[in-house]
Formats: sequence, structure tokens, C-alpha cells
Amino acid sequence: MLKNKSYIGISFIILLFGIYAVPKLVSRISGNQIVKGDRLDNVNSSQSEGSKLMKIGPAPKFELTDQDGKQITNESYRGKVYVLEFFFTSCPTICPQMNKNMLLIQNKFFGNPNFGIASISIDPEHDSSIVLKEHAKSLGATSSNWHFLTGDKKYIYDLANKGFNLYAGENSKVNGGFEHSGLFALIDKKGQIRCRKDEYGNPILYYDGLENKGVRDLQQDIAILLKE
Repeated sequence: MLKNKSYIGISFIILLFGIYAVPKLVSRISGNQIVKGDRLDNVNSSQSEGSKLMKIGPAPKFELTDQDGKQITNESYRGKVYVLEFFFTSCPTICPQMNKNMLLIQNKFFGNPNFGIASISIDPEHDSSIVLKEHAKSLGATSSNWHFLTGDKKYIYDLANKGFNLYAGENSKVNGGFEHSGLFALIDKKGQIRCRKDEYGNPILYYDGLENKGVRDLQQDIAILLKE
């Protein structure tokens, strides 16, 4: 007798579930939504928003001299997507890796007239146009849109620290005598600093010029901006 009552109870629960769930299922099938699901819809929406590159603000204006003795300004890059870094030619620490990765970026977009690179020396007293030209040659920087830039030291340090917020400074206690960020800035055709979001939805601001992931992310985002 108890066993029969148990069957009756289970049947009643199944009946209630059918009354509640079946109409919803039929409705979703008729609306062609059966393959999505609420949770999957939310994931797709988040991924779509995360793939958009954020606008951080206008890149600071600058006017410097390149390896050929030409005056180069931010307007020289107008209409181009470009990557900007701070470095110095005698750097014994992070610059060689940054140079190697920037060369990969050059080669990836070589021949595209809408792409450029700006490498600004934080040791302008040593890094004259002549020194920068030799450095570019030894590095293999052959793009006509890759400018190695020098100028007044204070001007460059203000540009780095106050303009881009990419740290640069002198320190006699460190190897090479200078410290600087290993980050790359990405600027779009209209002169806006752009970046992707991190896994938490926050802007990364700049790209890691020392790590393979940072370089890959940067290459992907350059390709996106070139299509805009």
C-alpha cells in the first residue's frame, strides 16, 4: 500500500513539472531559441563587449627628430595606426627584448602604409640621429614608417611621465643608468590611445612589450584598428 502511494506521489510531481515546463519549451522552440539558453546568451554578450577596443583619450602631442634628421610630430602619424615605446640604444636589460618584439610587429605589418612605429630614446644626450640610424640598421628596422626619435631630455621625460604615464627616469644604481617601462602604447588613425579589456572588464591601457601574449594581443588589435 505504501509503495502504491509512493508511485502516486512521484506521478503527481512529474505531472506538475510537465504543466510548468512543457509550455515554456514549446514557446522557445517556436521562437528558434532552443540552442541558446539564458546562460549561453549572457556569455556571448560578454564576449562581444569584451572584444571592443576602448578609447583611453587623445595621445599627447610631440615634436622630435628622427634617425634621418627629420622633424616628426604626432601629426606625422595622422591616418596611421601606430605603436609607441620609450627605450635607449645602450640599454642592457629589457630593451633588447622590446626591440625583438617590435621587430616582429614591424614584420607582421610590413608594407602597410597605414601602420607605423615611434621609438623614443630616453637617453637623447647619447642617442643622436646618427646613433639612432646605426641602431635602426643593426636592428633590421627597414620600414619607412618606423621613426627612432630624439630631442630635449626634459621634454622627452615629460612626454613619457606626464603625457603617456609610461615611466622613464635616470638611476645611476641600475645597470645602464636608466629605468623605463617595458610597455607599448597603441594609437589609432585619429590619434586616440586604444586598448583591450582584461578578464575583469577593465582597460589594460598599454601592452606588455616583453611577453609573447602582450605582443600577440597587440598584433590582433592593430589588425582591428587598421580595418576601421
